[in-house]
Amino acid sequence: MRGVVLPGDSTVRHVEQEVPTPGHGQVLLAMKASSICGSDIRAIYREHLGHGPEAYQGVIAGHEPCGQVVAVGPGCTRLREGDRVVVYHIAGCGQCDECRAGYLIGCTAPTRAAYGWQRDGGHADYLLAEERTCLALPDSLSYVDGALVSCGFGTAYEALLRLDVSGRDSLLVTGLGPVGLAAAMLARAMGAAPVVGTDVSAERRALAVDLGIVDEAVDAAEASFAPTFTTTLDASGNATARQLALASTATWGRCAFVGEGGQVSFDVSQQLIHRQVTLYGSWVTSIGHMADLLHHLDRWALHPDRIVTDTFTLDDAAAAYELADRGTSGKVCLTLG
Repeated sequence: MRGVVLPGDSTVRHVEQEVPTPGHGQVLLAMKASSICGSDIRAIYREHLGHGPEAYQGVIAGHEPCGQVVAVGPGCTRLREGDRVVVYHIAGCGQCDECRAGYLIGCTAPTRAAYGWQRDGGHADYLLAEERTCLALPDSLSYVDGALVSCGFGTAYEALLRLDVSGRDSLLVTGLGPVGLAAAMLARAMGAAPVVGTDVSAERRALAVDLGIVDEAVDAAEASFAPTFTTTLDASGNATARQLALASTATWGRCAFVGEGGQVSFDVSQQLIHRQVTLYGSWVTSIGHMADLLHHLDRWALHPDRIVTDTFTLDDAAAAYELADRGTSGKVCLTLG
């Protein structure tokens, strides 16, 4: 089978491997869609960070996979050949407190392995997955929809749950990359209004407005708001954007930092304590919340693939990563099968 690995230094390498055979509790998936995450760009494509949960082990890349079951190993009780599934992209130990709560992302056991980081991911014709990490894809959702849920939309949804976003709230999103677009799109469905976004990219601001995902998109270099947003969310990882999100949060409001990397400093007394602001850090989501999100997307008739601006074949993975690395597009996705 064909696969793609990321050697670092902003390069892509194609490989050929044997099609794996599912073992106990495993299923073999024919990959249908595998999207590119900003973490892939930041931590693997440009350079290998090489430590902790982001320690890339030279495996087939792609931690946002969605596909169809083509073979079932012994011990599987839930999935059958032909089932369409989304893959929660971390296989945890299943025994620690984080795994038992459904937050496999937080598993610290040595056996923890993320698809596309420490075990083969979705940038291939086939993916060997643990049955326990697979969720049924509703018939109303496409494989591309499912790939986007497997990380980006799940991450955005978890942050909105932390913020307890509802029709009572307004929302500012700093950073209109794929996660920011997902957060704005989901927040609208959850009742937030208005939803305002900022970004340095004119292309991304225009996309957010054209799709009707935000009420207004402001150049991040010129953005300044009164502290009136009941909820704010930074999806950029940029220090200035994080400060803007926090400064724009209303008294007694809630702010979430989702964008990875970097550092930020601020006046704790003035920005947090004296204004009674709650600041959340939110990392990916739980497998239970991801299942809930799939149900809600079906119920809301909402399709994550709206934010996909470019699709590529597996053979054109290098071009896909080059485009995603520019930071001006919406979601970029590899489609297979």
